[in-house]
Parts: sequence; C-alpha cells; structure tokens
Amino acid sequence: MRIESVDLFYLAMPHITDEVDGSQDTLLVRVRAGRWEGWGECEAAPLPCIAAYCCPSSHGVCKPVKTAVEGAVLDTPEDIRRINAEVRRLGLDLLQTDHTLSGIDVALWDLLARAREVPVYQLLGDRVAYPKLPYASMLLGNTPEETFEKARAICVDGFRAAKFGWGPLGKGTVDEDVAHVRAAREGLGKEGILLIDAGVVWGDDPAPAIARAQRLREFRLTWLEEPFRSESLDAYRTLTDLHPELPLAAGEGANNFALARDLVRRGGVRYLQIDAGRIGGITTAHQARLLAESEGITYVNHTFTSNLALSASLQPYVGVERFRLAEYPTEPKPLARDLTVEKIVPDANGLISVPDAPGLGLVPNLDIVRQYLVPVRIVAGGRLLYKTPEV
Repeated sequence: MRIESVDLFYLAMPHITDEVDGSQDTLLVRVRAGRWEGWGECEAAPLPCIAAYCCPSSHGVCKPVKTAVEGAVLDTPEDIRRINAEVRRLGLDLLQTDHTLSGIDVALWDLLARAREVPVYQLLGDRVAYPKLPYASMLLGNTPEETFEKARAICVDGFRAAKFGWGPLGKGTVDEDVAHVRAAREGLGKEGILLIDAGVVWGDDPAPAIARAQRLREFRLTWLEEPFRSESLDAYRTLTDLHPELPLAAGEGANNFALARDLVRRGGVRYLQIDAGRIGGITTAHQARLLAESEGITYVNHTFTSNLALSASLQPYVGVERFRLAEYPTEPKPLARDLTVEKIVPDANGLISVPDAPGLGLVPNLDIVRQYLVPVRIVAGGRLLYKTPEV
C-alpha cells in the first residue's frame, strides 16, 4: 500500500474558555491507503499543526510534515517507524513537527492494524491486553468544599482512584493547598488511590514544592504530578532526592523520546506519563514504555480528551500487566465526549480495556465531526496550501 491522502480536521467547541481543558478543541487526522483508512488525534493547537503539515519548505531539514508521508509505502510496522523517523529528520527545525506527526502516526497504526484485522497492540508485539484501573481525571474545585464534593461523586460513580489538579493549586498558601488535598482525600476515602497534579505551577523552582512535601505525607499520595516544567530536570531531581517518599510523575509535556528519557534518568520520576497524541504517536509512546520497563519504573498514559485518544494512549502499554493505572477523563467537553461512536467504559469490576477489534477499535462519529468542524484555508503568495477536505 501507499499513503494516498492525509486529511486534517480542525474541530472546536463554539466558545473556548480559559479552563486548562484540552477537550475544547482537537485536530482529527484521517489517513487513507488503498481501501483502508485510519484515524488519529493530535494533542495540540490544531491550526499550527495544519500549518506544519503543509507549509512551504524553508530548507533541507525544515520541510513540511507531508514531505515524508504522502506517497510513502505502508505495509509493515517498520514502515511506520521509518516514516516517523523521516518526518523528524526532515522537520528538524520545524518545532511543531512532533505534534503534527503524533496524530498521523496514530492513524497509520490504526490503518495498518485494520488492514491486518488485529488490534494495534498486537502489531506492537503484545499478545495479551491487560485491563487497567482507570483513575478519574478532573480539575480541582475552586474551594476545598467543591473538591470534596467532586471526590465524593467519583466514589459514587464507582471509581477507586482519582486525580485532582490545576485550578487554585500552588497559587495561594501552603495551608490552602493542603486544605484542597485533605478535602480530596476525605471525599475519596482512606482506601482510594489519590493522585495530585500540580500543573507545572512552580516552573523551575523546587522551593514551593519542598515547602509542601512534608505536609502532603499524611495523605498517602500515589504521586505528585508535574510540579515543574518538563525541561526542569534539576528541580525534579532536587525534590526527588529530598523527598523520596513522594513519588513524582511527569511526561505528558514530553514531545519527544529524549525528553521522556531525561525525566526518568536525570529527573528521577517514578511514573512516566506519556501522551501518544503529543510525543510523536504510538511509535514513540511504545519506545517510552520500553524505557519504563528497562528502568523499573511505571508507565501510565496521559489522556484528557476523547475515547479515540484514550484507545491510542492505551495501546502502547496494555501488554504489561504491572502497569496497572490508566488516566480516564471524566469531565470532557461535548466535542470530546461524543467524538466516537464506540466508548471505552469501566466494566463490572471497575476496569477498562482496549476494544477487542481491529485498529484502535473506535471510529469518529462523522455527524459530530461536521457539527464542530472549523473550515480552514491556508494561502501563501496566492497559492492554496491547504483547504479542509470533505468529511
């Protein structure tokens, strides 16, 4: 087969708010080869990704993503890995390359697995897909009381694990942060698995995190996620060395394998949290999973958008039984909530599994795609570089 077309669809809610909620818009990718098609999703601002796909070449290693994709041979998993590497090589100086590549790479795995009539994880070499324990992923409430009520509601819904983050965390006093974490723990109960996401609030400075670490001990956190920017390796290492009892999670901000590797080996994170829609697709996410296995730490997905993205993020590591947790968005906007026809939902035991179907096992609802579609035309020098294709 050869890749005949790559179609990019910019979807967005009618009104975008300042919430730290990536489910408000998305870039959906459709790849076609022969009689097959595959779907993927980019976890990034849609319009810059489209521009990176079709922009004029600037020089020999600053070429648009389409250069290495359109017309490429697609018959084996090695073909996908080759395309992935070639996109990176030719787009070395185009910084949006990895984000755009991510959705395309996911769609390539979906397409090839559908053509082979197997789930993606089997193409990756795994024979068994182990169920995962989903943790409800949500933003903190504006007040501790609101956080408590959100945690109680999660328990009623049957979740045994939950993550609270962003919102007011780190923007006030230590006591205010502790009050929110205490409310989450009390609402979730003593046996619940509690995760806290600091939302990179302390940038490069470990001091505020250190000031809170001792106070957080009583709440038995499974991890503290992203207290610093992904590049702040020294800050991660400082906090890890001073408070080894507080495991750190990071990686969702890693848009390449090297940064994920540095977070583990130099930053000392014990939970490597990877978004297939950001790091370079399933190809690179699977590479990060192998790193986690070799380093003896825990891999976990990052997903805060649609079920299509959720399936893509699960495929790279469902074959490892000890990687038990999975992020599960519980408050997505209607666009993300309704994007796919099929859904991944907890079973009677409260666990989630990848669909037992070829590819990602999910397809977009084209009526929803049309409903939220933002038409795009990119023209430079009077030449049409991109126009949104027919859905």
